[in-house]
Amino acid sequence: MRVRSLGLLSTVAVAALALAGCASSGDAETEAEATAAPADLCASVAPTGDAVESVTVDGEVGEPSTATFETGVEIPELQSLQIAEGDGDALESGQYVNYAMSAYDADTGEELGVLGYEEGELLPSQIAPESLGQYIGCATTGSRFVLAFPASTDATTGTETAGQIYVFDVLGTTPTAAWGADQEPVEGMPVVELAEDGTPTVTLPEGLETPDTTQLETLKLGDGTTVAEGDTVMVQYTGVKLSDGTVFDSSWEAGTPATFQTTGVVDGFRQALEGQTVGSQVVVVIPPAEGYGEGEINDTDLVGETLIFVVDILATQHAA
Repeated sequence: MRVRSLGLLSTVAVAALALAGCASSGDAETEAEATAAPADLCASVAPTGDAVESVTVDGEVGEPSTATFETGVEIPELQSLQIAEGDGDALESGQYVNYAMSAYDADTGEELGVLGYEEGELLPSQIAPESLGQYIGCATTGSRFVLAFPASTDATTGTETAGQIYVFDVLGTTPTAAWGADQEPVEGMPVVELAEDGTPTVTLPEGLETPDTTQLETLKLGDGTTVAEGDTVMVQYTGVKLSDGTVFDSSWEAGTPATFQTTGVVDGFRQALEGQTVGSQVVVVIPPAEGYGEGEINDTDLVGETLIFVVDILATQHAA
């Protein structure tokens, strides 16, 4: 059975996984906290318990599994049990973790959904002791865990959700800069130089003019899945104004990648995302008509500005 919907998964579990992903769109202070004490990550994993110890799992790590277990076991708090140790590197606070999972109703044993085993199903989540670290600590990539979540009651609606059992696979990590193969530069396009950590510096060529339509150049060609219309992407970006060459926005300066839907940005930026492959880096020159609109340039917004973005496409989650 393939994935149905995240709505079928436990309110508790989804909320906790969302917390793990919050750092993906948080601020620099959040990332600093996540990277401050790596030793705490190993100690942050939840204790084992009767519910997870009753689970038997069939299937290889990295593939959808089948779990059988004693139903109706009391789950007073989050439980975690590692059942397979991977041979990859140990996780460190602040990294973006790729994972997959199978979810089951703890009372009935019914499988509720399978998610993350195919590219484009889940965005990676940043790991920290207070979020994803509660599930897997500083596990090595390739590891498998069984998790048990207590029953919960929605504070707003009063809806009760049964406890749930998850089989949770640690698949790998996602870099915070594009990793694709370098491409031949295009004459006349902005020149991009990268710092050691991937932070771009943009130099505008002399005589660069506003194009009639958005102009795009692939600087690095990634080998991942293709971004589709309406996807939610995780990216790094730097935005520069053609009028004076200054940076007006940057995820690099914010300290963490940004996450948003391709349909939630200006059209020129959307064009820099849809149809591109994960792992790619692109530079795009966007005229006002496909940016923030025509009009006189002013100091308070980007109306009338021709915009240059350097975008690293790190991950995508396909729309349902």
